[in-house]
Amino acid sequence: MTVRETAGGLLRLGVFALVLTAVGNGVWSGLLAANLRTSPRLPWSVPVMAAVLWVAWSYLSGARGDSSKSVLRRTRLRATAVSPRTWEWAAVAGTLSIVSLAGLWIVLEQLMPVKGNVLPAFSRYPLLVVMLIIVMASFTGAALEEAAFRGYFQGALESRLGGPVAILVTALMMLPAHGLTQGFGVPTIVFYLCVDAMLGLLAYLAQSIVPGVLVHAVGLVVFFSLIWPFDAGRRIIGSEGPDAWFWIHVAQALVGMILSVLAFRRLALITTPLRALT
Repeated sequence: MTVRETAGGLLRLGVFALVLTAVGNGVWSGLLAANLRTSPRLPWSVPVMAAVLWVAWSYLSGARGDSSKSVLRRTRLRATAVSPRTWEWAAVAGTLSIVSLAGLWIVLEQLMPVKGNVLPAFSRYPLLVVMLIIVMASFTGAALEEAAFRGYFQGALESRLGGPVAILVTALMMLPAHGLTQGFGVPTIVFYLCVDAMLGLLAYLAQSIVPGVLVHAVGLVVFFSLIWPFDAGRRIIGSEGPDAWFWIHVAQALVGMILSVLAFRRLALITTPLRALT
């Protein structure tokens, strides 16, 4: 295969990843909007979206669709099982990363306020409905992005360009999607480059997107429920100056980052034999 053919194939996978996530998230947004408008006390959009995700995942994993390409799709998705030790250290590294990223977002948002995420006025709806919506929104975003970008796209890049370059290219490929919904401010770009690099590293070290789906979903639940709803009320450093909480969040970001790096190093030692076989 020529360089031109290889580049064309990678570009098609990148476009496929962008389209898949855009369409999937668009379907969820449409279902949620219709649900909240017509019957806000009955979260019917949740099981409907779960069914949509199941069909999409079945196709991407090769369980449905053209049987002649089922092995190729399953390989590209790389939703393979991992060992208990890999699960353990992936969870530790992911959790510490979420702690660090939460602190980073708060610090960046106070230094340079950004558009951020526009969330529904959840206070108008029953708590159980809100909880189910947040969980489904988080799982939808996590499953689609991990399958499309860390599975199909990054996996193909790794076999041709190596892990570090593949992680960087995938993170850069995802920036336009983040920017179109949340603006192209410096905080947004910095934050999502860190997020996508972390998730890309997790998929590369584990050689599976399964741990990343869980870490990604948990991270979104944390941000949807504990971080983003309070952005509007945060202190603006440029006009009000830093307070004690600002420095606490700076420490949170730095300490969490250091500990997560140590956890990722441990994960890398565990999974080195696995990567050597790929």
